[in-house]
Amino acid sequence: MTLKPSASDMKARRVLRLIGWNAALIVMGLTLIVVAGEIYFRVKMPFTHTSISWHFDPEVGSIRNPNSESIATNNVDYWTISRTNSLGFLDREPQLITASDGCHVVVIGDSFVEAIEVDISDKLQVKLEELAAETLPHLNVTTSAFGRAATGQINQLPYYDKYARAMDPKLLVLVFHINDFWDNSPLLNAIYTRQHPEHSPFVTAQKNEDGTMELRPPDRWHFKYRGGRVSTSWWQKVADVSHFAKWIEAKTFRLSLHFEPGPWIIETRELLKELPAYETLPLEWWPNNLTEVWDIYDRDNLPAFYEENLDFTEFGLDEFKRRADRDDVALVILSTYRVGAEGDPAFDRLKAMAKARGIPVVSQLDYIIRSGREVEDVHFRHDPHWSIAGHRWAAEALLQYLAQNQRICDGRDWS
Repeated sequence: MTLKPSASDMKARRVLRLIGWNAALIVMGLTLIVVAGEIYFRVKMPFTHTSISWHFDPEVGSIRNPNSESIATNNVDYWTISRTNSLGFLDREPQLITASDGCHVVVIGDSFVEAIEVDISDKLQVKLEELAAETLPHLNVTTSAFGRAATGQINQLPYYDKYARAMDPKLLVLVFHINDFWDNSPLLNAIYTRQHPEHSPFVTAQKNEDGTMELRPPDRWHFKYRGGRVSTSWWQKVADVSHFAKWIEAKTFRLSLHFEPGPWIIETRELLKELPAYETLPLEWWPNNLTEVWDIYDRDNLPAFYEENLDFTEFGLDEFKRRADRDDVALVILSTYRVGAEGDPAFDRLKAMAKARGIPVVSQLDYIIRSGREVEDVHFRHDPHWSIAGHRWAAEALLQYLAQNQRICDGRDWS
């Protein structure tokens, strides 16, 4: 004899079946979303990892391998594949140029000039050459560029000494981004590159007890201080094989960079505390995230620690000015949109340094505003580097300067 289920038991079973069906539908729906998302992003994203090869040059420091492939992406805005030239830079193959050939312009800078985010054909130097051919053909302008990420003007000096000087340029353009205030100082640069301040892979400067500066060669053994750890989390393992997960990771990572403590910044700060030479550093002034890194030199009043480190940027400009004067090369600074324009603290600091040395400054932000463009379009949505439009507007700003100072190309006094 079987007992007939009670009304309450039957109701409970119906509720459980309903929950079960709803759970199954949710699982099926999520599975479809994941599968559809994976298919979509495998079509949209040709690859998900950046691949770059480097070597160490005792004169220049860490540099890309010549004639090598560069694969770059932030998995949100850009996917580029380029090749370095025979010198190891992401530019066209350098040509044999003499002064009689016309007006050669050399552009030197950091990641904004290296520009892994865009094709070589869309870069500042290429656009400048094309625009000059259209509007100033009589000047016969040619260009070349030497850029390397995470470098300041001091680190970039060998690019002129070893490569650019031999091209007999008429104009040398230093592209200055706001983080150059940091990168010229070995100590400040260590904050987010995780390099020992005394073991840099680039040419650096050291300040002597009497306040004088002297250049220090690159250190082949800089990697012994490198921080960072390989993540073995379950999410990272998924992101290594899933394009959909990689896209989600990229979106959340780019956002967190600006608001959450950067693990490499915290790690470097703690490592420096363990070094006797840096025990007394006022590390409480050190930033916790990229927003603070960019904003410090935007302040009207700098903490003394950062004010003192401006000496390195001034020294870098001194060294470039000395080379330009020696070689009879016109020198100009192109400040990126992030440095600002007249009235902005970072730009005013740079302008004062440049004016004291007789170096003109072209403000990209000022040009963008005067041209009626949208400032937000100068960079990628999830990346502060120049978009294709940003490169073109930088070229236009320089072209305008060149058009107003055509004596540069004649080799006459241009100041």
